[in-house]
Amino acid sequence: MADTGFHGVFPYLVSPVSASGEIMAEVLARLCDDLIGAGVHGLTALGSTGEFAYLSWPQRRRVAEVVVGAARGRVPVVAGVAATTIADAVFQAREMQALGCDGILAVLEAYFPIADDGVYSYFAAIAESVALPIVIYTNPNFQRADLSLPVIHRLSRIPNIRYLKDASTNTGRLLSIINQVEGRMAVFAASAHIPACVMLIGGKGWMAGPACVVPRQSVGLYERCRRGDWNGAMDLQRKLWRINEVFAKYNLAACIKGGLELQGYPVGAPLAPQTPLPPAGIGEVRANSARSDPSVETEIPGSPFVGPHLPSAAPVVYTK
Repeated sequence: MADTGFHGVFPYLVSPVSASGEIMAEVLARLCDDLIGAGVHGLTALGSTGEFAYLSWPQRRRVAEVVVGAARGRVPVVAGVAATTIADAVFQAREMQALGCDGILAVLEAYFPIADDGVYSYFAAIAESVALPIVIYTNPNFQRADLSLPVIHRLSRIPNIRYLKDASTNTGRLLSIINQVEGRMAVFAASAHIPACVMLIGGKGWMAGPACVVPRQSVGLYERCRRGDWNGAMDLQRKLWRINEVFAKYNLAACIKGGLELQGYPVGAPLAPQTPLPPAGIGEVRANSARSDPSVETEIPGSPFVGPHLPSAAPVVYTK
């Protein structure tokens, strides 16, 4: 089956790091395998949930290597590339391509403000350095230099810049982007958005950390949206939104890692100086994960994930 493009649920993976600084490959690979078994449509390594800003280059490379090996071509792997210079970003992108990643999540880090032309040049250089599809990332809440609408419009003209992930919380801005790019670039939501609403206005899915903790429910929500079952989608979305609300209160990586620890994945704490999820947060994550569908509070047979028995998506076959 030919690659028809990225779509659906791409969990933002955590980066499990031991006390000695080693990537804990076994638990990361097991998580990837279980997520694929739960029906997700792709995997995103080294996003914000993956603590890319706190990892050394060898650690980043190892995370991508483990995820690609665990995926075994069953779903596409998108790897984060983040740098303050074009040269470093191009180096990282080429390395990720050589490792076998299927796409690049491009993030611009900056200390000093960067003008629009500089922002454009950064993302354009990444795209020109590899043959992979590029997902450009915009988050005005955390980034010193963000993507303006005019820059996004210009970047949408570059053939392999095919996707954008928006974490702005501004769904109106997202609709403006969709209107601006006129189909040249597909849009993914983040956990800051309400996924069902983004799907309604033309989004293709979401790349988000919470999908690590509730993957089957996330896939079920996507399938309801894809079918146009908006009443059913919103019924499930209201329950899942409780989890997003908890994550908004605490450190995102701490929440996802804490939730996975509760499910039996020893992924460890977020990297210092970040702090682990406090006891109150652990209680909230536990309670709201279980309540994502109050009608089912038992474990799904064959899966470590607690959640509803939702209709399974069609098996995902991905060809590079």
